[in-house]
Amino acid sequence: MRETIFSENAPEPIGPYSQAVRVNNTYYFSGQIGLDPESGEFVSETDVVLQTQQVMKNITALLVEENLTTSNIVKSSIFLKDMNDFPKVNDEYSKWFKVVFPARETVEVSRLPKDALVEISVICVNDSE
Repeated sequence: MRETIFSENAPEPIGPYSQAVRVNNTYYFSGQIGLDPESGEFVSETDVVLQTQQVMKNITALLVEENLTTSNIVKSSIFLKDMNDFPKVNDEYSKWFKVVFPARETVEVSRLPKDALVEISVICVNDSE
């Protein structure tokens, strides 16, 4: 079974993709950047911590839409405009997990959508199904 996931509490896609897709008990969340879902604007153009906080709020909105939590996240991918921001992003990211951290990679990229400083995508599994 394949289902498209949408939350009004996360930013609308800025291209031809879904916010998230569910296949059976696995959820694939598209990369989130630090856009406020109401205004469609960055919470900050220059502060990677504020952008990371908003990214995690956007991911959480999608989790809530499906009655999931961060403990359902099994894999995340973090894309940074500047690897020098790694310690700040890592510190903020770690605050969102209470139990076990998911598998992850973090890579520096030359450019992100809308010139974001950070983008995070996740894969989740609902073990209760």
